[in-house]
Amino acid sequence: MIEVRGLIKTFGLKPVLRGLDLEVAPGEFVTVVGPNGAGKTTLLRILATLSRPSGGRVRVAGYDLPDGAGAVRQLLGVLSHQPLLYGDLTAEENLRFFGRMYGVEQLGDRIRETLKLVGLSGRGRDPVRTFSRGMWQRLSIARAILHDPPLLLLDEPYTGLDPDASAMLDGLLRATAGQGRTVLMTTHDLARGLALADRVVILSRGKIAFAAQRAELDAEGFSRVYQQAVSSRQ
Repeated sequence: MIEVRGLIKTFGLKPVLRGLDLEVAPGEFVTVVGPNGAGKTTLLRILATLSRPSGGRVRVAGYDLPDGAGAVRQLLGVLSHQPLLYGDLTAEENLRFFGRMYGVEQLGDRIRETLKLVGLSGRGRDPVRTFSRGMWQRLSIARAILHDPPLLLLDEPYTGLDPDASAMLDGLLRATAGQGRTVLMTTHDLARGLALADRVVILSRGKIAFAAQRAELDAEGFSRVYQQAVSSRQ
């Protein structure tokens, strides 16, 4: 589903991604962790067609980027640091706007179903500007999954969520993985990222410092490996 070879991204003279290689198989859940500035968000923005690579090759679902960006966007559900929501619209109106962009069939039913999944059934007709930070994040998750995309790109999806909402997202992501959807997620929560993933990747200074299957690690061992991988590249 994702194939990255020798990916380079620079901002001016500053290198952010330094020849990164990554593959994600269809239906695989991969968690990417790393310190601030490691290049996690930059990687997801390139895969989401929001930023252009400076060098290397990027393919998503068989389409080369950036040339195939239009086709790739139809296949993506993206949760980024920007909620991409309109505060003066209600939750339902926000989802209807995005649903029409993607040509979602039986949109009204899908909106109700998705709001229920993220725990916002009773707030669908409320303006989003009245929502708490966590509710904005819940609605952003609903927006990302509304059109049932085969690939989810999630950049720190637990930001702003309380324990109940985090548990909701855990369940939603586990169900998503069970449906065969491909997920690439960044997070600072090592234990949660390990528990959800099929494979974990540690990114440091723009390169992959470590990668392993979840079955090869436990939470304590992963934390230890993370500290070693990050400190060795400081």
